[in-house]
Amino acid sequence: MTSDMPSIVTRFAPSPTGFLHIGGARTALYNWLFARANGGKFLLRIEDTDKKRSTQEAIDAILSGLKWLGLDWDDEFSQTARAARHKEIAETLLANGHAYKCYASAEELTKLRDDARDNGERFRGDIWREKQDQAPDNIAYSIRIKMPREGSVTIEDKVQGSVTVQNSELDDMIILRSDGTPTYMLAVVVDDHDMGVTHIVRGDDHLNNAFRQLPIYKAMDWNLPVYAHIPLIHGPDGKKLSKRHGALGVEAYQEMGFLPEAMRNYLLRLGWSHGDDEIISTEQAIEWFNLENIGKGPSRFDFDKIDSLNAYYIRKLSASELLPYVRNDLENHIKHALSPEEEERLLKALPSLAERAKRLPDIIESASLFCNIRPLAMTDKAIKQCSDEVRPVIADVANELENLTSWNSEDIKASIMSFAEAKDLKPGKVMQPLRAALTGGKQSGDLADTLEILGQVESIARLRDQATA
Repeated sequence: MTSDMPSIVTRFAPSPTGFLHIGGARTALYNWLFARANGGKFLLRIEDTDKKRSTQEAIDAILSGLKWLGLDWDDEFSQTARAARHKEIAETLLANGHAYKCYASAEELTKLRDDARDNGERFRGDIWREKQDQAPDNIAYSIRIKMPREGSVTIEDKVQGSVTVQNSELDDMIILRSDGTPTYMLAVVVDDHDMGVTHIVRGDDHLNNAFRQLPIYKAMDWNLPVYAHIPLIHGPDGKKLSKRHGALGVEAYQEMGFLPEAMRNYLLRLGWSHGDDEIISTEQAIEWFNLENIGKGPSRFDFDKIDSLNAYYIRKLSASELLPYVRNDLENHIKHALSPEEEERLLKALPSLAERAKRLPDIIESASLFCNIRPLAMTDKAIKQCSDEVRPVIADVANELENLTSWNSEDIKASIMSFAEAKDLKPGKVMQPLRAALTGGKQSGDLADTLEILGQVESIARLRDQATA
Protein backbone atom coordinates (compact mmCIF):
# COMPACT_ATOMS: atom_id res chain seq x y z
CA MET A 1 0.00 0.00 0.00
CA THR A 2 1.45 3.38 -0.94
CA SER A 3 1.79 6.08 1.70
CA ASP A 4 -0.60 8.47 -0.01
CA MET A 5 -3.53 6.03 0.13
CA PRO A 6 -6.23 6.65 2.75
CA SER A 7 -5.98 4.66 5.97
CA ILE A 8 -9.36 2.97 5.47
CA VAL A 9 -10.31 1.21 2.23
CA THR A 10 -13.45 -0.90 1.95
CA ARG A 11 -15.01 -2.65 -1.01
CA PHE A 12 -18.27 -4.12 -2.20
CA ALA A 13 -17.65 -7.09 -4.47
CA PRO A 14 -20.87 -8.47 -5.98
CA SER A 15 -21.05 -11.36 -8.44
CA PRO A 16 -23.05 -10.20 -11.49
CA THR A 17 -25.32 -13.21 -11.74
CA GLY A 18 -28.61 -11.43 -10.92
CA PHE A 19 -30.17 -8.41 -9.26
CA LEU A 20 -28.69 -6.46 -6.34
CA HIS A 21 -29.93 -8.59 -3.44
CA ILE A 22 -31.26 -6.73 -0.41
CA GLY A 23 -28.57 -8.41 1.71
CA GLY A 24 -25.90 -7.27 -0.73
CA ALA A 25 -27.33 -3.75 -0.61
CA ARG A 26 -26.93 -3.72 3.18
CA THR A 27 -23.34 -4.99 2.86
CA ALA A 28 -22.61 -2.23 0.35
CA LEU A 29 -24.18 0.35 2.69
CA TYR A 30 -22.08 -0.76 5.66
CA ASN A 31 -18.88 -0.66 3.61
CA TRP A 32 -19.80 2.75 2.18
CA LEU A 33 -20.65 4.18 5.60
CA PHE A 34 -17.47 2.85 7.23
CA ALA A 35 -15.32 4.36 4.49
CA ARG A 36 -17.15 7.70 4.55
CA ALA A 37 -17.14 7.80 8.37
CA ASN A 38 -13.35 7.44 8.38
CA GLY A 39 -12.46 9.62 5.40
CA GLY A 40 -11.49 6.52 3.45
CA LYS A 41 -12.21 4.97 0.07
CA PHE A 42 -15.11 2.78 -0.99
CA LEU A 43 -14.38 0.55 -3.99
CA LEU A 44 -16.70 -1.41 -6.25
CA ARG A 45 -15.35 -4.65 -7.67
CA ILE A 46 -17.43 -6.73 -10.06
CA GLU A 47 -16.46 -10.34 -9.36
CA ASP A 48 -17.21 -11.74 -12.81
CA THR A 49 -14.92 -14.77 -12.79
CA ASP A 50 -17.95 -17.06 -13.29
CA LYS A 51 -18.19 -16.41 -17.03
CA LYS A 52 -21.14 -18.74 -17.57
CA ARG A 53 -23.40 -16.97 -15.05
CA SER A 54 -22.14 -13.37 -15.22
CA THR A 55 -24.15 -11.06 -17.47
CA GLN A 56 -24.01 -7.41 -18.48
CA GLU A 57 -27.69 -7.16 -17.54
CA ALA A 58 -26.84 -8.16 -13.98
CA ILE A 59 -23.94 -5.68 -13.85
CA ASP A 60 -26.29 -2.92 -14.99
CA ALA A 61 -28.86 -3.94 -12.35
CA ILE A 62 -26.23 -3.81 -9.60
CA LEU A 63 -24.94 -0.40 -10.68
CA SER A 64 -28.48 0.94 -11.00
CA GLY A 65 -29.41 -0.35 -7.55
CA LEU A 66 -26.37 1.21 -5.91
CA LYS A 67 -27.01 4.53 -7.61
CA TRP A 68 -30.65 4.50 -6.55
CA LEU A 69 -29.55 3.90 -2.95
CA GLY A 70 -27.22 6.89 -3.24
CA LEU A 71 -24.04 4.88 -2.68
CA ASP A 72 -21.23 6.36 -4.74
CA TRP A 73 -17.89 4.59 -5.18
CA ASP A 74 -14.39 5.97 -5.59
CA ASP A 75 -13.17 3.42 -8.11
CA GLU A 76 -14.55 0.45 -10.03
CA PHE A 77 -12.84 -2.77 -11.08
CA SER A 78 -13.62 -5.91 -13.04
CA GLN A 79 -12.10 -9.07 -11.66
CA THR A 80 -11.68 -10.78 -15.03
CA ALA A 81 -9.62 -7.84 -16.29
CA ARG A 82 -6.99 -8.76 -13.68
CA ALA A 83 -6.69 -12.47 -14.56
CA ALA A 84 -3.05 -12.13 -15.61
CA ARG A 85 -2.15 -10.72 -12.19
CA HIS A 86 -3.99 -13.55 -10.43
CA LYS A 87 -2.12 -16.14 -12.50
CA GLU A 88 1.17 -14.41 -11.68
CA ILE A 89 0.54 -14.82 -7.94
CA ALA A 90 -0.46 -18.48 -8.35
CA GLU A 91 2.81 -19.16 -10.13
CA THR A 92 4.72 -17.24 -7.46
CA LEU A 93 3.15 -19.40 -4.76
CA LEU A 94 4.06 -22.48 -6.79
CA ALA A 95 7.64 -21.32 -7.17
CA ASN A 96 8.16 -20.57 -3.48
CA GLY A 97 6.75 -23.91 -2.33
CA HIS A 98 3.44 -22.67 -0.93
CA ALA A 99 1.47 -24.34 -3.72
CA TYR A 100 1.78 -27.44 -5.84
CA LYS A 101 0.63 -28.97 -9.11
CA CYS A 102 -2.39 -31.26 -9.16
CA TYR A 103 -2.81 -33.60 -12.13
CA ALA A 104 -6.09 -35.20 -11.05
CA SER A 105 -8.91 -35.14 -13.61
CA ALA A 106 -12.36 -33.83 -12.78
CA GLU A 107 -13.75 -37.36 -12.88
CA GLU A 108 -11.03 -38.64 -10.55
CA LEU A 109 -11.66 -35.83 -8.08
CA THR A 110 -15.39 -36.48 -8.10
CA LYS A 111 -14.86 -40.14 -7.29
CA LEU A 112 -12.38 -39.39 -4.51
CA ARG A 113 -14.75 -36.79 -3.04
CA ASP A 114 -17.66 -39.25 -3.12
CA ASP A 115 -15.54 -42.01 -1.57
CA ALA A 116 -14.43 -39.71 1.25
CA ARG A 117 -18.03 -38.72 1.96
CA ASP A 118 -19.17 -42.36 1.97
CA ASN A 119 -16.39 -43.20 4.45
CA GLY A 120 -17.18 -40.23 6.69
CA GLU A 121 -13.84 -38.62 5.90
CA ARG A 122 -12.91 -35.08 4.91
CA PHE A 123 -11.73 -34.64 1.32
CA ARG A 124 -8.74 -32.34 1.21
CA GLY A 125 -7.88 -32.59 -2.48
CA ASP A 126 -4.26 -33.27 -1.56
CA ILE A 127 -3.65 -36.45 -3.55
CA TRP A 128 -0.70 -34.88 -5.41
CA ARG A 129 0.68 -32.94 -2.45
CA GLU A 130 3.44 -35.42 -1.69
CA LYS A 131 3.88 -36.80 -5.23
CA GLN A 132 5.38 -33.86 -7.10
CA ASP A 133 8.34 -36.02 -8.16
CA GLN A 134 5.93 -38.34 -9.99
CA ALA A 135 4.55 -35.67 -12.29
CA PRO A 136 3.30 -37.12 -15.62
CA ASP A 137 4.31 -35.58 -18.92
CA ASN A 138 2.05 -33.50 -21.15
CA ILE A 139 -0.92 -33.45 -18.79
CA ALA A 140 -2.61 -30.21 -17.86
CA TYR A 141 -2.49 -29.42 -14.15
CA SER A 142 -4.24 -27.14 -11.71
CA ILE A 143 -2.42 -25.36 -8.88
CA ARG A 144 -3.47 -25.96 -5.28
CA ILE A 145 -2.50 -23.96 -2.21
CA LYS A 146 -0.59 -26.00 0.36
CA MET A 147 -2.61 -25.53 3.54
CA PRO A 148 -0.98 -25.99 6.96
CA ARG A 149 -1.89 -29.33 8.53
CA GLU A 150 -0.97 -28.73 12.18
CA GLY A 151 -2.34 -26.34 14.77
CA SER A 152 -5.14 -23.85 14.37
CA VAL A 153 -5.82 -20.35 13.13
CA THR A 154 -7.83 -17.63 14.90
CA ILE A 155 -9.53 -14.61 13.41
CA GLU A 156 -10.42 -11.66 15.64
CA ASP A 157 -13.56 -10.67 13.79
CA LYS A 158 -15.03 -7.24 14.49
CA VAL A 159 -18.54 -8.69 14.58
CA GLN A 160 -18.19 -12.40 15.39
CA GLY A 161 -15.42 -11.97 17.94
CA SER A 162 -12.64 -14.53 18.29
CA VAL A 163 -13.20 -17.48 15.92
CA THR A 164 -10.83 -20.46 15.72
CA VAL A 165 -10.58 -23.23 13.12
CA GLN A 166 -8.30 -26.25 13.18
CA ASN A 167 -5.96 -26.34 10.20
CA SER A 168 -6.77 -30.00 9.71
CA GLU A 169 -10.27 -28.87 8.65
CA LEU A 170 -9.00 -26.90 5.66
CA ASP A 171 -8.62 -28.39 2.17
CA ASP A 172 -5.89 -27.66 -0.35
CA MET A 173 -8.12 -25.54 -2.57
CA ILE A 174 -7.43 -24.94 -6.25
CA ILE A 175 -6.17 -21.43 -6.92
CA LEU A 176 -5.49 -21.80 -10.67
CA ARG A 177 -7.52 -24.11 -12.88
CA SER A 178 -5.99 -26.43 -15.43
CA ASP A 179 -7.09 -24.05 -18.22
CA GLY A 180 -5.01 -21.27 -16.64
CA THR A 181 -7.91 -19.29 -15.19
CA PRO A 182 -7.83 -18.18 -11.54
CA THR A 183 -10.43 -19.26 -9.02
CA TYR A 184 -12.54 -16.87 -6.99
CA MET A 185 -10.69 -17.72 -3.77
CA LEU A 186 -7.36 -16.57 -5.19
CA ALA A 187 -8.68 -13.59 -7.14
CA VAL A 188 -10.39 -12.11 -4.08
CA VAL A 189 -7.21 -12.12 -2.01
CA VAL A 190 -5.00 -10.71 -4.77
CA ASP A 191 -7.50 -7.97 -5.59
CA ASP A 192 -8.05 -6.99 -1.96
CA HIS A 193 -4.28 -6.74 -1.43
CA ASP A 194 -3.53 -4.85 -4.64
CA MET A 195 -6.40 -2.41 -4.04
CA GLY A 196 -5.21 -1.69 -0.52
CA VAL A 197 -8.40 -2.98 1.12
CA THR A 198 -7.96 -2.65 4.87
CA HIS A 199 -11.37 -3.80 6.11
CA ILE A 200 -13.42 -6.63 4.62
CA VAL A 201 -17.06 -6.25 5.65
CA ARG A 202 -19.21 -9.03 4.20
CA GLY A 203 -21.86 -11.64 5.05
CA ASP A 204 -21.01 -14.28 7.62
CA ASP A 205 -21.54 -16.94 4.98
CA HIS A 206 -18.02 -15.93 3.88
CA LEU A 207 -16.46 -16.54 7.31
CA ASN A 208 -15.17 -20.00 6.31
CA ASN A 209 -13.64 -18.43 3.20
CA ALA A 210 -11.58 -16.12 5.38
CA PHE A 211 -9.79 -19.08 6.97
CA ARG A 212 -9.07 -20.54 3.54
CA GLN A 213 -7.82 -17.21 2.21
CA LEU A 214 -5.51 -16.31 5.10
CA PRO A 215 -2.74 -18.77 4.04
CA ILE A 216 -2.41 -16.85 0.75
CA TYR A 217 -1.84 -13.58 2.62
CA LYS A 218 0.71 -15.25 4.88
CA ALA A 219 2.51 -17.06 2.06
CA MET A 220 2.87 -13.76 0.17
CA ASP A 221 3.84 -11.90 3.37
CA TRP A 222 1.00 -9.44 2.82
CA ASN A 223 -0.71 -7.36 5.53
CA LEU A 224 -3.85 -9.06 6.79
CA PRO A 225 -7.15 -7.16 6.49
CA VAL A 226 -9.54 -6.54 9.35
CA TYR A 227 -12.56 -8.82 9.03
CA ALA A 228 -16.15 -8.05 9.95
CA HIS A 229 -18.60 -10.81 9.00
CA ILE A 230 -22.18 -9.61 9.36
CA PRO A 231 -25.11 -11.98 10.00
CA LEU A 232 -27.46 -12.70 7.14
CA ILE A 233 -30.95 -11.23 6.85
CA HIS A 234 -33.80 -13.58 7.68
CA GLY A 235 -37.45 -13.44 6.74
CA PRO A 236 -40.25 -12.87 9.28
CA ASP A 237 -40.32 -16.65 9.89
CA GLY A 238 -36.69 -16.66 11.01
CA LYS A 239 -35.43 -18.50 7.92
CA LYS A 240 -32.87 -17.13 5.48
CA LEU A 241 -34.45 -14.45 3.29
CA SER A 242 -35.60 -16.00 0.04
CA LYS A 243 -38.13 -15.53 -2.76
CA ARG A 244 -40.92 -16.95 -0.64
CA HIS A 245 -40.64 -13.90 1.63
CA GLY A 246 -41.31 -11.49 -1.21
CA ALA A 247 -39.06 -9.09 -3.09
CA LEU A 248 -35.33 -9.73 -2.90
CA GLY A 249 -33.86 -7.22 -5.33
CA VAL A 250 -33.40 -3.53 -4.63
CA GLU A 251 -35.18 -2.57 -7.86
CA ALA A 252 -38.31 -4.34 -6.62
CA TYR A 253 -38.44 -2.08 -3.58
CA GLN A 254 -38.00 0.93 -5.81
CA GLU A 255 -40.92 -0.26 -7.94
CA MET A 256 -43.05 -0.84 -4.82
CA GLY A 257 -42.66 2.83 -3.96
CA PHE A 258 -39.98 2.97 -1.29
CA LEU A 259 -37.72 6.01 -1.10
CA PRO A 260 -33.93 5.52 -1.15
CA GLU A 261 -33.64 7.51 2.10
CA ALA A 262 -36.05 5.14 3.82
CA MET A 263 -34.27 2.10 2.40
CA ARG A 264 -30.90 3.35 3.63
CA ASN A 265 -32.30 4.02 7.09
CA TYR A 266 -34.02 0.63 7.24
CA LEU A 267 -31.02 -1.37 6.01
CA LEU A 268 -28.76 0.50 8.43
CA ARG A 269 -30.95 -0.50 11.39
CA LEU A 270 -31.31 -4.05 10.08
CA GLY A 271 -28.34 -5.28 12.07
CA TRP A 272 -26.75 -2.07 13.44
CA SER A 273 -27.87 0.16 16.27
CA HIS A 274 -27.14 3.52 17.85
CA GLY A 275 -28.91 3.42 21.18
CA ASP A 276 -32.66 3.54 20.66
CA ASP A 277 -32.49 5.74 17.57
CA GLU A 278 -34.78 4.55 14.78
CA ILE A 279 -34.83 7.56 12.45
CA ILE A 280 -31.24 8.10 11.39
CA SER A 281 -30.32 10.48 8.59
CA THR A 282 -27.49 9.65 6.22
CA GLU A 283 -25.43 12.46 7.75
CA GLN A 284 -25.92 11.01 11.23
CA ALA A 285 -25.17 7.50 9.96
CA ILE A 286 -21.83 8.65 8.53
CA GLU A 287 -21.01 10.38 11.80
CA TRP A 288 -21.99 7.46 14.05
CA PHE A 289 -21.26 4.31 12.07
CA ASN A 290 -18.80 1.79 13.46
CA LEU A 291 -18.28 -1.96 13.18
CA GLU A 292 -18.62 -2.61 16.90
CA ASN A 293 -22.35 -1.82 16.90
CA ILE A 294 -23.20 -4.47 14.32
CA GLY A 295 -25.20 -7.21 16.01
CA LYS A 296 -24.06 -10.82 16.07
CA GLY A 297 -27.48 -12.32 15.47
CA PRO A 298 -29.43 -12.40 12.19
CA SER A 299 -31.99 -9.66 11.58
CA ARG A 300 -35.57 -10.22 10.47
CA PHE A 301 -36.98 -8.30 7.56
CA ASP A 302 -40.18 -6.55 8.58
CA PHE A 303 -42.40 -4.88 5.97
CA ASP A 304 -44.40 -3.03 8.65
CA LYS A 305 -41.24 -1.32 9.88
CA ILE A 306 -40.03 -0.30 6.46
CA ASP A 307 -43.53 0.94 5.59
CA SER A 308 -43.51 3.07 8.73
CA LEU A 309 -40.08 4.49 7.90
CA ASN A 310 -41.08 5.13 4.31
CA ALA A 311 -44.20 7.00 5.41
CA TYR A 312 -42.01 9.21 7.59
CA TYR A 313 -39.62 10.04 4.75
CA ILE A 314 -42.49 10.68 2.32
CA ARG A 315 -43.93 13.21 4.77
CA LYS A 316 -40.54 14.87 5.10
CA LEU A 317 -40.34 15.65 1.39
CA SER A 318 -41.50 19.02 0.14
CA ALA A 319 -44.09 18.98 -2.62
CA SER A 320 -41.47 19.95 -5.20
CA GLU A 321 -39.25 17.07 -4.02
CA LEU A 322 -42.11 14.57 -3.99
CA LEU A 323 -43.55 15.39 -7.42
CA PRO A 324 -40.63 13.91 -9.45
CA TYR A 325 -41.05 10.60 -7.60
CA VAL A 326 -44.71 10.23 -8.63
CA ARG A 327 -44.75 12.06 -11.97
CA ASN A 328 -44.17 9.07 -14.31
CA ASP A 329 -46.69 6.79 -12.63
CA LEU A 330 -49.21 9.61 -12.38
CA GLU A 331 -48.86 10.50 -16.06
CA ASN A 332 -49.31 6.82 -16.97
CA HIS A 333 -52.41 6.74 -14.78
CA ILE A 334 -54.04 9.84 -16.30
CA LYS A 335 -52.68 9.02 -19.79
CA HIS A 336 -51.23 12.45 -20.52
CA ALA A 337 -48.29 14.63 -19.56
CA LEU A 338 -48.88 17.01 -16.66
CA SER A 339 -49.75 20.54 -17.71
CA PRO A 340 -48.35 23.56 -15.83
CA GLU A 341 -51.82 24.06 -14.34
CA GLU A 342 -51.93 20.48 -13.07
CA GLU A 343 -48.42 20.77 -11.62
CA GLU A 344 -49.46 23.90 -9.76
CA ARG A 345 -52.44 22.10 -8.23
CA LEU A 346 -50.35 19.08 -7.29
CA LEU A 347 -47.74 21.19 -5.52
CA LYS A 348 -50.55 22.47 -3.31
CA ALA A 349 -52.19 19.07 -2.82
CA LEU A 350 -49.20 16.74 -2.28
CA PRO A 351 -48.39 17.69 1.35
CA SER A 352 -51.88 16.61 2.40
CA LEU A 353 -51.81 13.47 0.23
CA ALA A 354 -48.42 12.49 1.66
CA GLU A 355 -49.82 12.42 5.20
CA ARG A 356 -51.75 9.23 4.45
CA ALA A 357 -49.21 7.46 2.21
CA LYS A 358 -46.97 4.57 3.21
CA ARG A 359 -45.61 4.03 -0.30
CA LEU A 360 -45.46 6.26 -3.35
CA PRO A 361 -48.21 4.40 -5.29
CA ASP A 362 -50.59 5.26 -2.42
CA ILE A 363 -50.47 8.85 -3.68
CA ILE A 364 -51.21 8.25 -7.35
CA GLU A 365 -54.95 7.65 -7.23
CA SER A 366 -55.63 10.63 -4.97
CA ALA A 367 -53.20 12.84 -6.88
CA SER A 368 -55.02 12.11 -10.12
CA LEU A 369 -58.00 13.91 -8.60
CA PHE A 370 -56.15 17.19 -9.14
CA CYS A 371 -55.51 16.53 -12.82
CA ASN A 372 -57.70 17.28 -15.84
CA ILE A 373 -59.60 14.01 -15.98
CA ARG A 374 -63.15 15.13 -16.83
CA PRO A 375 -65.49 13.43 -17.11
CA LEU A 376 -64.67 11.75 -13.80
CA ALA A 377 -64.85 7.99 -13.44
CA MET A 378 -67.40 7.55 -10.65
CA THR A 379 -67.44 4.77 -8.09
CA ASP A 380 -70.76 3.04 -7.39
CA LYS A 381 -70.95 4.83 -4.04
CA ALA A 382 -70.30 8.22 -5.66
CA ILE A 383 -73.01 7.55 -8.26
CA LYS A 384 -75.52 6.88 -5.48
CA GLN A 385 -74.46 10.05 -3.66
CA CYS A 386 -75.17 12.05 -6.85
CA SER A 387 -78.67 10.64 -7.34
CA ASP A 388 -81.48 12.41 -9.18
CA GLU A 389 -82.88 13.90 -5.99
CA VAL A 390 -79.63 15.66 -5.03
CA ARG A 391 -78.61 16.89 -8.46
CA PRO A 392 -80.58 20.14 -8.05
CA VAL A 393 -78.66 20.73 -4.81
CA ILE A 394 -75.34 20.23 -6.63
CA ALA A 395 -76.47 22.64 -9.38
CA ASP A 396 -77.52 25.30 -6.84
CA VAL A 397 -74.20 25.05 -4.97
CA ALA A 398 -72.34 25.37 -8.29
CA ASN A 399 -74.22 28.64 -8.93
CA GLU A 400 -73.43 29.91 -5.44
CA LEU A 401 -69.71 29.11 -5.83
CA GLU A 402 -69.59 30.68 -9.28
CA ASN A 403 -70.60 33.97 -7.73
CA LEU A 404 -67.69 33.99 -5.27
CA THR A 405 -65.22 36.77 -6.02
CA SER A 406 -62.45 35.37 -3.81
CA TRP A 407 -61.54 31.68 -4.16
CA ASN A 408 -60.10 30.44 -0.89
CA SER A 409 -61.08 27.60 1.41
CA GLU A 410 -62.45 29.87 4.12
CA ASP A 411 -64.85 31.72 1.80
CA ILE A 412 -65.73 28.49 -0.03
CA LYS A 413 -66.70 26.75 3.21
CA ALA A 414 -68.69 29.78 4.39
CA SER A 415 -70.62 29.83 1.13
CA ILE A 416 -71.50 26.11 1.34
CA MET A 417 -72.54 26.35 4.99
CA SER A 418 -74.64 29.43 4.25
CA PHE A 419 -76.38 27.59 1.41
CA ALA A 420 -77.11 24.56 3.63
CA GLU A 421 -78.55 26.80 6.34
CA ALA A 422 -80.70 28.73 3.87
CA LYS A 423 -82.09 25.47 2.45
CA ASP A 424 -82.54 23.99 5.95
CA LEU A 425 -80.22 21.10 5.05
CA LYS A 426 -77.78 19.36 7.35
CA PRO A 427 -74.18 20.12 6.25
CA GLY A 428 -73.56 16.44 5.50
CA LYS A 429 -76.46 16.33 3.07
CA VAL A 430 -74.65 18.99 1.03
CA MET A 431 -71.03 18.05 1.61
CA GLN A 432 -71.31 14.36 0.69
CA PRO A 433 -72.79 14.83 -2.81
CA LEU A 434 -70.41 17.72 -3.47
CA ARG A 435 -67.41 15.57 -2.54
CA ALA A 436 -68.67 12.72 -4.72
CA ALA A 437 -69.18 15.07 -7.69
CA LEU A 438 -65.73 16.63 -7.27
CA THR A 439 -63.72 13.46 -6.65
CA GLY A 440 -65.71 10.63 -8.25
CA GLY A 441 -65.31 8.81 -4.94
CA LYS A 442 -61.53 9.16 -4.69
CA GLN A 443 -60.05 9.73 -1.25
CA SER A 444 -59.45 13.41 -0.60
CA GLY A 445 -58.76 15.77 2.24
CA ASP A 446 -60.84 18.68 3.45
CA LEU A 447 -63.58 19.52 0.93
CA ALA A 448 -63.01 23.28 0.96
CA ASP A 449 -59.25 22.77 0.54
CA THR A 450 -59.90 20.43 -2.38
CA LEU A 451 -62.13 23.01 -4.04
CA GLU A 452 -59.53 25.75 -3.53
CA ILE A 453 -56.76 23.66 -5.07
CA LEU A 454 -58.87 22.55 -8.04
CA GLY A 455 -59.71 26.16 -8.79
CA GLN A 456 -63.03 27.84 -9.43
CA VAL A 457 -63.40 26.94 -13.10
CA GLU A 458 -62.54 23.23 -12.73
CA SER A 459 -64.59 22.81 -9.56
CA ILE A 460 -67.75 24.30 -11.03
CA ALA A 461 -67.31 22.31 -14.25
CA ARG A 462 -67.13 19.05 -12.26
CA LEU A 463 -70.18 19.95 -10.21
CA ARG A 464 -72.19 20.74 -13.32
CA ASP A 465 -71.08 17.50 -14.95
CA GLN A 466 -72.90 15.61 -12.21
CA ALA A 467 -75.78 18.07 -11.87
CA THR A 468 -76.73 17.41 -15.49
CA ALA A 469 -75.72 13.74 -15.71
